Amino acid sequence: MPDSPGSARIVAIANQKGGVGKSTTAVSLGAALAEIGYRILVVDLDPQGNASTGMGIRHEQRVVNSYDVIVAETPVAEAIVHSPVPGLDAIPSTIDLAGAEIELVPAFSRENRLRRAVQGVIDDYDYVLIDCPPSLGLLTVNGLSAAEEVLVPIQCEYYALEGLGQLLRNVDLVKRNLNPQLDVTTIVCVMYDARTKLAEQVVKEVREHFGDKVCRTVVPRSVRLSEAPSYGQPIITFDPGSRGATAYRNVAKEISGGALERTW
Repeated sequence: MPDSPGSARIVAIANQKGGVGKSTTAVSLGAALAEIGYRILVVDLDPQGNASTGMGIRHEQRVVNSYDVIVAETPVAEAIVHSPVPGLDAIPSTIDLAGAEIELVPAFSRENRLRRAVQGVIDDYDYVLIDCPPSLGLLTVNGLSAAEEVLVPIQCEYYALEGLGQLLRNVDLVKRNLNPQLDVTTIVCVMYDARTKLAEQVVKEVREHFGDKVCRTVVPRSVRLSEAPSYGQPIITFDPGSRGATAYRNVAKEISGGALERTW
């Protein structure tokens, strides 16, 4: 839990494998934390903009976006958009971000653009959740450099751990060279299909590797979870009673320690 209200925990949600639920986790976890009283900022660093879409942020609301913040160094406050969920804000993304890695090559201190940007609003939020793209390029490095913690969603399927070693090596590289505070603090097992023995084996293997860093809650594979983004809603509001919503509420409680009681 934050040391003081508004002293944000900055969490990068990263895994270079695509389709493992990073954006779903960023949006659903953000909404679940907002529901229990935390102020959340989701930073969409993926050019696909799935997290922005999943929060109901229309394209006309993305005039100033994460591309402008990182490449043009636009003040971050100008890019923040309020989502329909109270307490849940976003810095949205557009396809423009796809060219950012090339444009940043000659830039000074290119790895720290996002870190410097979020410092301007860190006192306004309890959590900053950074949805990293499915790669280990400069955008992800910016996310890792800005964060204090890394949350890794792991798909409960074959090859789930493939490439995870490379991600951990990159986290260590960023920790040693750019951001000594960085640490992998949370592993969330997602897309769990209770009908298969394989899913059970993957969860067991992940727990053996990472111990207490693995959330007790496992997020199930769910049709409702996959439908929610097309309606521009987090699962928490799209289907509050669904298994997916319940799972992400429990993940939020595990990560935060429970509901926030404000005294002002």
